[in-house]
Amino acid sequence: MTKAESFIEAVLLAAEKEVLKKLVFSRPRDNEIQKVSARLVAHRGRRMLAFEYNLPGNTVSHKNVSEDSVGDMIAELLGDYMQANLITTEGDVEWKLSKSGKEALLGADKLKNKLSGSRADFEAAIEALDNKKNYLLTGGEEFLIKLGISDKTGRVHDKRQGKFRQINRFLEIIEDVYPKLPRTGDITVYDLCCGKSYLSFAVYYYLTERKKRGVKMLGIDLKRDCIKWCQELADTLGYSGMTFVTDDVRNTPRGVVPDMVISLHACDIATDIVINKAAELGTGVILSTPCCHRHINDKIKSPALAFVTEYPHLRNKLGDVLTDAIRAARLEAYGYSVAALELVDPDDTPKNTLIKAIRKSEGNDAARERYKAILEYVLGDMKNEYLKNI
Repeated sequence: MTKAESFIEAVLLAAEKEVLKKLVFSRPRDNEIQKVSARLVAHRGRRMLAFEYNLPGNTVSHKNVSEDSVGDMIAELLGDYMQANLITTEGDVEWKLSKSGKEALLGADKLKNKLSGSRADFEAAIEALDNKKNYLLTGGEEFLIKLGISDKTGRVHDKRQGKFRQINRFLEIIEDVYPKLPRTGDITVYDLCCGKSYLSFAVYYYLTERKKRGVKMLGIDLKRDCIKWCQELADTLGYSGMTFVTDDVRNTPRGVVPDMVISLHACDIATDIVINKAAELGTGVILSTPCCHRHINDKIKSPALAFVTEYPHLRNKLGDVLTDAIRAARLEAYGYSVAALELVDPDDTPKNTLIKAIRKSEGNDAARERYKAILEYVLGDMKNEYLKNI
């Protein structure tokens, strides 16, 4: 057995015994991803490793890998990195590869011997992703009951578990960006293309009830029935700071600079309209979860990508990634620091990418030129047509 194989065996044993705290891959051989880390989690009764990739440009990507597949995943990563560290509640293991190709392994045998007992003998390190006690909301909040997420007892309906997890995850991101919001006075939030405004009500509740802040929230959507329903619900809940308007988000008032703009699943170019409007207003924080990405599909003109675009199914998938990457580059050109995050588990919804943008400056020439170069590379002579209707 090679030292790499022995390291993989130690990781799998640590996962089986549920003592794995963290797994870190560093010192890339020839890889722009400087570090990959993972933690042991449980989801719907299954053990898996939740991987986090630190990408260039302050971007983070996540991937959950089942216990059955994690061995192959680790073997692949050991081929890309020259150091791997396994941290457990019962001891640590380190694998290294020198520049000359010599392997070193420390702590593997000691850990394996220690883990020879039953799982009950050790301090568990597994994290329950779907453990209710970890959520910011309990399910008993009045707005969740009114929205049909929970019943009158506060129990989340089985068919609404995915939406409940989505709302809680979004509030975790609100908690993360909260230091970027004004520390005093009212917080102004716009929900553009708000639909039924699940996130609006959650954010309003969280900021007013948990953070004890005054909030002025504006929801805008073209669907008159939705807006009427949302306003009536806000009035019923006593959320006096919430106002809903039937209109095109292009007409969002310019007299106020919102502190935060949120948008959930605005369809196709509606997400671009939201992002552009938010940036033009000088919004401090933008949180947008895109929906479909049809607009770009017939506009990809990159010869270098033809080996993908010649297959319609793959072209559609590539279009999703390219659209959101172009949006991130455009926001950077506007002067934002941007991250692309996984909002929820793909099992809940495939539309699970969240674009988080924090305003840093008025923009810079380098970011603008990079954005133009990206459009040129992907769209060729279609670059000027891409956002003409937005």
